[in-house]
Amino acid sequence: MHSLRGIGINAEAEGAYLALVESGPMTPDELASAVRATSHAVGAAVGELTGLGLVEPDGARLVARPPRAALDAVVESRTKELATLRDGIEELSRFWRDHQVDGADYIEIARTDAARSALVRRLHDEATERIRSLTIGYTGRAARPNQLAPGCQEALARGVKTSVVYGSHVLHDRSARDAVQTAIDLGEQARVFSDVPLNMGICDDRFALVCPPSRTWDRRHHILVQRSDLLEALIGVFECFWRIAVPLPAAVEPAGDVGAASTDETRQLLTCLSGGLTDESIARELGVSERTVSRRITRLQEMLGARTRFQLGVQASRRGWL
Repeated sequence: MHSLRGIGINAEAEGAYLALVESGPMTPDELASAVRATSHAVGAAVGELTGLGLVEPDGARLVARPPRAALDAVVESRTKELATLRDGIEELSRFWRDHQVDGADYIEIARTDAARSALVRRLHDEATERIRSLTIGYTGRAARPNQLAPGCQEALARGVKTSVVYGSHVLHDRSARDAVQTAIDLGEQARVFSDVPLNMGICDDRFALVCPPSRTWDRRHHILVQRSDLLEALIGVFECFWRIAVPLPAAVEPAGDVGAASTDETRQLLTCLSGGLTDESIARELGVSERTVSRRITRLQEMLGARTRFQLGVQASRRGWL
């Protein structure tokens, strides 16, 4: 659904490119009118697309270029970036093993439940500007149900900018999806990626809290990382995941008579599609038949003039649904 958004191209640039493909060459002013955007926004979008080789000027007009070669190059770059990211995680792991016994005064290990809870609370209570997180949810035997982290709601209410990349499997759990949607409704910026490796939160640029997955919930431990080269590396790890993750739906306008589905159900449907759930899984989550799910998706496509599910994602993005 998000082939352009998923590689980091923003909604304005995506809309501009698709408009040029669908309508043919246009001047910048004509393009701005077609996508209902300001000249400044279109200028920025065209600059991004030109840099990727997707658009080129032809006199006074802008022309869309075939996407294959340009996007293949982007995919290759992202693949190398992901490989570098995995190497970075291995390097960080080796760094941790080399420094976990004394000697590293910027690292603290919390092994008790009280200490772990206190660190999680600090992450949200002490944030003044932003929180950046990777999350795979609770892991291991006897893990707790997924829910909003302590202090998350209060931090969002204070205006703390919160950006979270969720592992896609988190969205397979209904209670987790409900918690994610609640956070999004409160202002959280959320994205999803298939291979998030651990739980990690970064408070402003002051400290990070890392929680590697554990097979046994009671034997897990949290690692507090203060200002250091390691903290800078962890910030870089988050930024890499953020660039390659796919945005989750934020809010959905009233969906009219989309198969008699409510606005909340339409939003949940889009969330499930973003998380990669099949029609069968979505049907179970919504408590309807696969046929109903298919009908609602088809009706959304008809409402938005989308011939395919990909185009549905594009049109939903244009309306600010994604």
